[in-house]
Amino acid sequence: MAQQIALEVVTPAGAVVSEDVDIVNAPGYGGDFGVLANHAPFLSTIKTGILSYETGKDRHYLMVSGGFCEVSNNKITFLVESAEFGHQIDVERAMRAKERAEKRLAQAAAHDDSINVVRAEAALQRALVRLKAADFK
Repeated sequence: MAQQIALEVVTPAGAVVSEDVDIVNAPGYGGDFGVLANHAPFLSTIKTGILSYETGKDRHYLMVSGGFCEVSNNKITFLVESAEFGHQIDVERAMRAKERAEKRLAQAAAHDDSINVVRAEAALQRALVRLKAADFK
């Protein structure tokens, strides 16, 4: 059996994942990265995207949004704003969120100054990643 690395994914609501895994792939602001057992220590910011990990032949996918990652002492810890497994995502709700965000961005493009463009873009990004993660059920 190959060596494993301890994975923890934690949100403000609590731990989402806590297990030993073979490999972790994550969306860093500097680009996606992969981590195996005994990886060199490092820190990274995490952007909204898909975090995946493998244990044996099983692959798991989570939608994560904003946070930090630390690799140290054969452990990788993610402290993120939110994390959802693909099979837990309500696709209809994510579609409605996508449509709302697109509508807000269209209003902003039409010079509606009451729209917070940064928030609308972030909401759209989260909705799109949720829909992508839902495809990995």
